Amino acid sequence: MMQSIENFEPLRFYQPPALVKQAAASIRLLLLDVDGVLTDGQLYFGEHGEFIKAFNTLDGQGIKSLQQQGIGVGIISGRKSAALSMRAQALGITLIAQGREDKFQAMQEILTEHQYQLHEIAYLGDDLPDLLVMRHIGLPVAVPDAHYEVHRHAYASTTRRGGQGAVRDLCDFLLISQQCYQSALSAYVDEGSTR
Repeated sequence: MMQSIENFEPLRFYQPPALVKQAAASIRLLLLDVDGVLTDGQLYFGEHGEFIKAFNTLDGQGIKSLQQQGIGVGIISGRKSAALSMRAQALGITLIAQGREDKFQAMQEILTEHQYQLHEIAYLGDDLPDLLVMRHIGLPVAVPDAHYEVHRHAYASTTRRGGQGAVRDLCDFLLISQQCYQSALSAYVDEGSTR
């Protein structure tokens, strides 16, 4: 017997669930940290000193599902990486700020070019450079192994770790909260649908 989606909770709540779901219902833009969120946080170096990053395909599908439902996705990273540029391009993410230690300033620059309000932004982070952004937006979320201070300022945590489906947890939660999960799913389960 299939479990009802209403009983599926991809997040662990630190604030009352009704408050978190209400915040999620207003989200129009998901901003993501990279190391420790889109990746497992490990830094791999090739023999010529280049960064090597591994990304999770579950996260990629979640990002695509959000975009198909009209929710924007952006990336703010403290490091520059050719691998990240390629992954963002493959996912159709055009809001990307790399090599930005001041993530709050990077977010403000995004907001000057795009029509989003702070309460319409969700952010998934894991460490201290993410805090200022998380303290000013509508839905701050942590990964399970985030720094203690990040958990203190988050409304919730994903159930999976960074690089292991954490982004997908938040994507699914946003889709469920905005009552468009079934719409996103229908392209893959309805007979006669085209993908």
